Amino acid sequence: MRMLKAWVAAGVAAAATGALVVSGGAPTHPVHQPSARFLTQARSALVQYLRHNHAQLMPARPPHRRGPDSITLGASYNWSGYTDESTKDGTFTKVGGTWTTPAVTCTAEDTLSAEWVGLDGATNATVEQAGTYGWCFEGVPIYFTWYEMYPNGTIEVGKSLQPGDVITASVTRSSSSYTLKLTDATDTANSFTKKKTCSTKTCLDTSAEWICERPSFAIGMAPLADYGTWTLTNGTETASGKSGTIGSYSSVHELEMVDATDSYVLSTPTALAGNNSFSTTWDNSY
Repeated sequence: MRMLKAWVAAGVAAAATGALVVSGGAPTHPVHQPSARFLTQARSALVQYLRHNHAQLMPARPPHRRGPDSITLGASYNWSGYTDESTKDGTFTKVGGTWTTPAVTCTAEDTLSAEWVGLDGATNATVEQAGTYGWCFEGVPIYFTWYEMYPNGTIEVGKSLQPGDVITASVTRSSSSYTLKLTDATDTANSFTKKKTCSTKTCLDTSAEWICERPSFAIGMAPLADYGTWTLTNGTETASGKSGTIGSYSSVHELEMVDATDSYVLSTPTALAGNNSFSTTWDNSY
């Protein structure tokens, strides 16, 4: 089911980005340098759409064990990647990971993908997270860095993010204080460190996540942008005071993203490599 209408013709979208065209030949690879006005419009649209975002995990079917290891396989309507989960409040105090910003391939339809690391959301009602967006707005790819203390809204920060930028992000908790940090090693203008608070009775820290997501809008979940492949490395977490990796924890959940009918997969994760790395691959938008 299509969530959003197409907005503009591809030619108009190319003009908005200043895509380069060689006379008499095929277009060159577009240089994604939208005007300040267009970027402001794209950000405003995204903020409006995400006012109704449902950031928590939306399971599609009961998980099951893959084998004798600690990894459980599951499916979600909005998440693809890995979660470590606990039944004890306050278990997780840090999560981190590194990735290269993937390029999204746009059509005239508005689509969106989000890559992030965070705490909570898999088993409770809050999410504390930091990451990147690939946003196809009016056929033009736009990229942002962002953070969120859900159910508070998403805050877009870096406006000059580009595919290929190397990102390292982490969320750290100390009692009721949170540090959300993202570093863009390619363009430091997109980096940030934010200090936030949340009561330990509200933010329970019972899960850690490394996720590719399709956020939700007022009318449903956004079509997942064609991001190709997203690879996360150095996936780390601190649980019960002990530093570890994604796969070192006792309860690890691998999630594939599925369509609304759970008939086919939208985003597929690979098995863990070295207990701390994996990739997800775009399969479909909705």
